Amino acid sequence: MSPEFTVAEEEFRAEARAWLAENSPGPLPSMDTEDGARAHREWEAKLAEGRWSVVAWPAEYGGRDATLTEWVLFEEEYYLSGAPTRIAQNGISLLAPIIFEHGTDDQRARHLPLTANGTRIWAQAWSEPEAGSDLAGIRSTAVRDDERGGWVLNGQKIWSSRAPFADWGFGLFRSDPEAERHRGLTYFLFPLDADGVTVRPIAQLDGDCGFAEIFFDDVFVPDQDVLGGVGDGWRVAMSTAGNERGLSLRSPGRFLAAADRLLDLWAERGAEAPHLRDRVADAWIKAEAYRLYTWDTVDHVQNGGDVGAAGSVNKLFWTGLDLGIHETALDLLGAGQELRGRWAEDYLFALGGPIYAGTNEIQRNIVAERLLGLPRGERRKAQA
Repeated sequence: MSPEFTVAEEEFRAEARAWLAENSPGPLPSMDTEDGARAHREWEAKLAEGRWSVVAWPAEYGGRDATLTEWVLFEEEYYLSGAPTRIAQNGISLLAPIIFEHGTDDQRARHLPLTANGTRIWAQAWSEPEAGSDLAGIRSTAVRDDERGGWVLNGQKIWSSRAPFADWGFGLFRSDPEAERHRGLTYFLFPLDADGVTVRPIAQLDGDCGFAEIFFDDVFVPDQDVLGGVGDGWRVAMSTAGNERGLSLRSPGRFLAAADRLLDLWAERGAEAPHLRDRVADAWIKAEAYRLYTWDTVDHVQNGGDVGAAGSVNKLFWTGLDLGIHETALDLLGAGQELRGRWAEDYLFALGGPIYAGTNEIQRNIVAERLLGLPRGERRKAQA
């Protein structure tokens, strides 16, 4: 069932649409390059100037105090306008919600305004060489330094998104090696130019560097940059994971816009590939289904519910949808020079969907155990 919007919500949508039509620069160079990252930061500053960068945040941090409904409406208009991908996504969608929930007033004052205007871009520093989906298996350490009033970090993170061109990072470190592995973790915020931090970019399939390894060699982090309580990092991290798999990371606007572009491509190329008709129709139907599912989730959350384990179902759906749209588009285009354009670039990004935010294999386990009530596999029992 399609949602119905109030007059005020429709006015909000119209204002966003008009502003984006007047100000959006359209696609920018890849933010995984130095020039592209700089251009994306400038766009974030432009969004912040119009108070569109973080519409759902309180006004004191640069937002509009928008409702969840208004945020989803803005996201729909944002993607339909063809505006650039957000380089500030990690900070805005993943970190900020847990700073609001678990952070101190000082942390909110120091980090949120700079995050909102693109001055402070964040890297997500979670995965390690032998701890990807098994996040609780991390080995990087945090040792207490009472004399300086903080912690000393050592270890290595890998596949840290946005790290090559970011300013700060956030991640988990093992602060109590004797504790049960889910309980001996602490969540830290840290500048990437701190003494002892080395960022080593990782080249992707297209040659650009959207990820990096981060090495920590006796990096000092003061107590003021511990997010949540000491030893409480797992609970804080799970707040992040819920945001990443649920509403915040992939709004329906992204897929509606891609599905519309696929329909345009079908209008141009469909006569040459009639066998792809059903796949095009299926992609559009699923994009619309995802939109309706999202609005149902919005209604659920605004009535006091939470996303919970259902975020894993959401994640499984949108990763498949993303790949399906882009694979169909590439099949319509066929082999040739055209595959170097936007469809190919977005397809390469979509390939990572089943991996980041928790691999789809792990998400299926969550769905099976927490939603369907199926028993754990023997391997998982052995690891518990």
